[in-house]
Amino acid sequence: MSFAHVVYLSGGVGGARLLDGMARVLAPEALSAIVNTGDDLTHWGLRVCPDIDTVLYTLSGLGDAKRGWGLRGESFRALEGVARYGGESWFQLGDRDLATHIVRSERLRKGETLTAITARLARALGVDCTVLPMCDEPLETCIVTEQNGTLAFQDWLVHHRAQPLVREVLFHGDAQPTPQVLAALERAELIVIGPSNPYVSVDPILSLPGLRSALAGKPVVALSPIVGGKAVKGPLAEMIPRLAGRPASAVAIAAHYGSLLTGLVVERGDGGELAGRDGVRVLETRTVMGGRRGRVRLAREVLAFAEELAADRQRARLPPALTKGDVP
Repeated sequence: MSFAHVVYLSGGVGGARLLDGMARVLAPEALSAIVNTGDDLTHWGLRVCPDIDTVLYTLSGLGDAKRGWGLRGESFRALEGVARYGGESWFQLGDRDLATHIVRSERLRKGETLTAITARLARALGVDCTVLPMCDEPLETCIVTEQNGTLAFQDWLVHHRAQPLVREVLFHGDAQPTPQVLAALERAELIVIGPSNPYVSVDPILSLPGLRSALAGKPVVALSPIVGGKAVKGPLAEMIPRLAGRPASAVAIAAHYGSLLTGLVVERGDGGELAGRDGVRVLETRTVMGGRRGRVRLAREVLAFAEELAADRQRARLPPALTKGDVP
């Protein structure tokens, strides 16, 4: 592929799977992932970064593909013990997964940044591409609900099983994009937004000061996480009507990202309503990836589509070709 540097904006499960495909197509130095940290929480006194961990476990090949989160072959004896003692057991941390959170929490207490710790974990797991937290300071995604007031994201998603109806999504904290994030965006020749929930996985990244302006003038291709009116995973299909006042569809995804987008990749059959939409080109293909082959296939198709868009943009900037009569 011709892009020297691709920046990928990612949430957890769906975003991590396509990122894995990208990492198998692009050279390690050509790919940087900026990962949502709005889902992070402190649990059992440990700092847990669900999206970063899902990305690292997926890229390392150690993740549980069936669950989509955690480590393959995990056990939960510690969780069982905590429950026996009457402790909080609603958020499942596996025994081997605990090692990640223990090391992260210890390093944070010693003053190391989340960016540096993530790089350390990535090296230990054999992850070659660059994985960047969106910020080093806490930025908490909160869900304003009809029945339960304002809940921290994991409390709403996991503890309450995403049942309370959503009124609004808020981000609490005074976080800044890291120098590493801004440097990656400066070098980027292409931005890919993974098939993650736009409200709670991508918007926290885009909400950081200067992020949207850093994307200006760069080709941005997003993957629709809606397939045939349904979310591949998670509560997005129920959130869209509540937050956007329209049915869950690829059109809703395009409208949400708006002028940020250059191109949108959608499931076959989902692109009809997008025909003729100003400024956004659409690629229809199989977006449900399945296994590793599916991830690589989709990554190649996304990059080829982005190359077409980049070539069209370049041609549009060139002056009209001279004809014989124009030659002095």
